[in-house]
Amino acid sequence: MQFRCSALLFDLDGVLVDSRAVVERTCRRWALRHQLDPDEVLRIAHGRRTRDTVKAAAPHLETDREAAWIDAVELADIDGLSAVPGSPELLAALPPTSWAVVTSCGRALAELRLTSVGLPIPRIVVTSEDVAHGKPAPDGYRLGAKRLGQDAAACIVFEDAPAGITAARNAGARVIALTTMLAAEELTDADATIPDFTAMHVHREPDAFVVTIG
Repeated sequence: MQFRCSALLFDLDGVLVDSRAVVERTCRRWALRHQLDPDEVLRIAHGRRTRDTVKAAAPHLETDREAAWIDAVELADIDGLSAVPGSPELLAALPPTSWAVVTSCGRALAELRLTSVGLPIPRIVVTSEDVAHGKPAPDGYRLGAKRLGQDAAACIVFEDAPAGITAARNAGARVIALTTMLAAEELTDADATIPDFTAMHVHREPDAFVVTIG
């Protein structure tokens, strides 16, 4: 299976960095602090901004205060973080002007997670602080494409969550989903699914990148 694109847009957690252990620990701690169902909070949180998770899971709580607590806990926890297999080699082979990260976390946390696993910080990082509406709204992917000088329709997005896939689709991009968090059956809106980047290759042509799966 092949895709042609002008640029590549990557979600962060579950795509470039395996942060499942940290995210689950934090969500469970926060849920239990407020007598919420941890599994339901995790389901809501997957792929979304912290403040959007708080609003959806506990609208009776003060959003900014709770989001700040969650962010502080995540910034203090790097235990168990690792690079998704194949991501270091893939990013090293891409020109710096051809890719960006579009994440639902804040800038400080994005940089911490990338550097903690030895991945580069790209020139373009779109975070929760850069958009009015988080995923599943298309704002982040549209902005990421724009900052790369591209239209989102000319980009391939790499995602691992339904909210992110919807965001990419709404931006007009094609989507390759990673099954790092969910099974392929739960990511049916993606154009293709892969377990990681080890079996994916990107070939640079004069006017495009050719992404080959398999």
